[in-house]
Amino acid sequence: MRVVVVDDDTLVAFSLKTILESDAEITVAGLGSSGEEAMVLYGQEKPDVLLMDIRMDKMSGLEASEQILLKNPQAKILLLTTFSDDEYIVKALRLGVKGYILKQDYEGIIPAIKAVYGGQTVFCGDIAGKISEFMNDNSASFDYKRYHISEKEKEIIEEVALGLSNREIADKLFLSEGTVRNYVSVILEKLDLRDRTQLAVFYYRRGEEHDI
Repeated sequence: MRVVVVDDDTLVAFSLKTILESDAEITVAGLGSSGEEAMVLYGQEKPDVLLMDIRMDKMSGLEASEQILLKNPQAKILLLTTFSDDEYIVKALRLGVKGYILKQDYEGIIPAIKAVYGGQTVFCGDIAGKISEFMNDNSASFDYKRYHISEKEKEIIEEVALGLSNREIADKLFLSEGTVRNYVSVILEKLDLRDRTQLAVFYYRRGEEHDI
């Protein structure tokens, strides 16, 4: 697995490289220190995962993510920050990044990278809790019947939005993994969404007036 790391603190960037390359499955293909460098490195290296700081001078990680995803919709970007800031979480979800974790969670960085590489959406525990709060605030106003979504499908959507894998959802809801996979496929078709990340974004934004 090839990873590009971007952080405007050189010491942090090299520390992240050391942490990641302690795993035999991960190779750090490039290091950057700005949003602009992130865009260049992504174009040059086409990494499996881009691990990027969210707060950087001139061009932030969010701005770089937006530009990269415009040109590469399938890009797997994991944002890394010291701030569990509500505004950043909102913007990250809307952009369609694959994850948002705190730098303090050193032990969780490698598992998060691997989960994102495997197609999951990843948020650390504190952030996942905030997302759940945001979602619950809007839940009463959204009419799922508009999309012909059943109660069981709503449960599946909620768990996908919190970053759970099909296996984890299956264990939690007492279903088979194949059944969960089928539910997710049907839900994506009903909502005309491309993937699980878009589903998470839809779930967060469900209280707003928008077109899918």
